[in-house]
Amino acid sequence: MIDVNRKPKTKQLLHIFLVVLLAASAMAAEETSTRDRSKLSIFIQPAVSFLDFPEREYFQNAIDTLYYSFREDALTESESLSVAKQDFQKVNFCFPISAGLQYQIFPDNFVSLGLSFIYDNEAVVLTDRKNRTHNYSYTIQGMPLFLEYRLGIPRNLMTLSGENLFSIAVRWYWVLPGTEIYSTWGQLEAKSSAVGAGFGISVGYLITNWKNFNIYGDIGYSSIKVESDKKYSDIAPDGPEKKAKWNIGGLTMQVRVGFGLWNEPEPVEEDDDADDDSTNAATPPATSTATSPASEPEQTTKEKSPEE
Repeated sequence: MIDVNRKPKTKQLLHIFLVVLLAASAMAAEETSTRDRSKLSIFIQPAVSFLDFPEREYFQNAIDTLYYSFREDALTESESLSVAKQDFQKVNFCFPISAGLQYQIFPDNFVSLGLSFIYDNEAVVLTDRKNRTHNYSYTIQGMPLFLEYRLGIPRNLMTLSGENLFSIAVRWYWVLPGTEIYSTWGQLEAKSSAVGAGFGISVGYLITNWKNFNIYGDIGYSSIKVESDKKYSDIAPDGPEKKAKWNIGGLTMQVRVGFGLWNEPEPVEEDDDADDDSTNAATPPATSTATSPASEPEQTTKEKSPEE
């Protein structure tokens, strides 16, 4: 018998991701710079994404059909009790990763070019009347290329420390070959379009920076709609007989770690102690007004010589 209540390992990975994000925030609480000073930087961006994929119901319907078929094949009550199934998760979440280049064209105005890899594999197990197991799965894979514009929010609009630490980012996506859905029953590839496939928007916070490293935390939403020349019936039994369309975007939480290849010089802070010392050195010591002890009176009367 299979455990139909097992918890997927992806939930444990989600917990780890959130713990790492909170730990980074706690480490950054004591000291955070005023802004990102990198002119040109590279970045890597792990994320957690909840995909907007209602078409999962086609695969669940296929599993239900197989399950009822196994039940009908059972000849005895004992065989009927041996038939069991797992259901696909009702939420598709995965761990995309992105990398790219970022350029600061003006202070707190950034343009980025990046490439993401999205991979979500969903698998279940069915047991037939003879206690044999059957594995079924479907996988959503995406290769979106994105162009991003990030703007630092002025501190008079949103601030916690009097500095420009918040930002808002907008993205435009294109999908590259490798964006597809494949399952136990077949495979379909997404078509690429020169005009793009969708958009994204997020709000970010400069968690911390150290030397040439800058770490952002972002939360936002993206819609990356793609389609194929094939039909869902090619990858899911009894699926719709129309051209397949789906979305590889959704709600996303991400952490961007950037390393500055070219950075603005840090402002030189004036040393108040040095200014005090120079001021003291320029001030001449006070002249004492105390009078010195009276000198011995000079002898004004000369002894007369014997001749006088």
